[in-house]
Amino acid sequence: MFFILSKVGEFFVTPAHLGLFLASLGVALLFTRFARQGRALASLGVVALLVMSFSPLGVFLTLPLENRFPPPPEDAPAPDGVIVLGGSVDENVSMARGRTALNDAAERVTALVELARRYPQARLIFAGGAATLRDAPFTEAEAVERFWREMGGEPGRLVYEARSRNTWENAVYTRELVAPAPSERWLLVTSAFHMPRSIGIFRRIGFPVIPFPVDYRTSGSWSEWSLRGNAPEMLRLVDIAAHEWIGLVVYRLTGKTNALFPAP
Repeated sequence: MFFILSKVGEFFVTPAHLGLFLASLGVALLFTRFARQGRALASLGVVALLVMSFSPLGVFLTLPLENRFPPPPEDAPAPDGVIVLGGSVDENVSMARGRTALNDAAERVTALVELARRYPQARLIFAGGAATLRDAPFTEAEAVERFWREMGGEPGRLVYEARSRNTWENAVYTRELVAPAPSERWLLVTSAFHMPRSIGIFRRIGFPVIPFPVDYRTSGSWSEWSLRGNAPEMLRLVDIAAHEWIGLVVYRLTGKTNALFPAP
């Protein structure tokens, strides 16, 4: 039930969708006796879209998420294992085209290849099923299995957790799969903006992991405070950051993390 509600709710609270809903409702009301209210709603929706598209709002929302957990030092001891979270594959396109179609979070799986070479003795886990409301005939794990094979990865080395549909299930099913010993060191690879919520969940289920953030969307500096010139990119950044902030609140309220904004 949580998964279904989260997917439905995500559609309605996505900032870009809210702006469009407000503007559309406002325009519709212009042709009724509520034209005055319609003008106000339409104006609010358009202004919101303009702010999200051309202001540094997306950077402001994303920077605290990405800067929360720094990567481990270069001289850190080799880990016993590496966990890579899903979210980097378009399952529908991958299935239709017969090739692994990576999305804008592709660095999650390219980092997997890098870490496999850097730590040849580490166990490797990819956690990702199908994050859809309907039964899916194809999973992220299947696409990554093909990618691993095409990249020349060692057969049998990468283990796949293909049941999970969200980050909570990523963590729970991966812990069941690897049964980590208390003394083991595991790296967690995911997008930097997604790391705070991910770390909070893994801590909540008693599986301490070491953050290895990738897929940065900002330079990490507040000097990015300037008007932006790429509206689709900035709308996407606002939506991504809002998804994470809302997720942090919801996961805290539902007991899936022990802190509102997990810290190192």
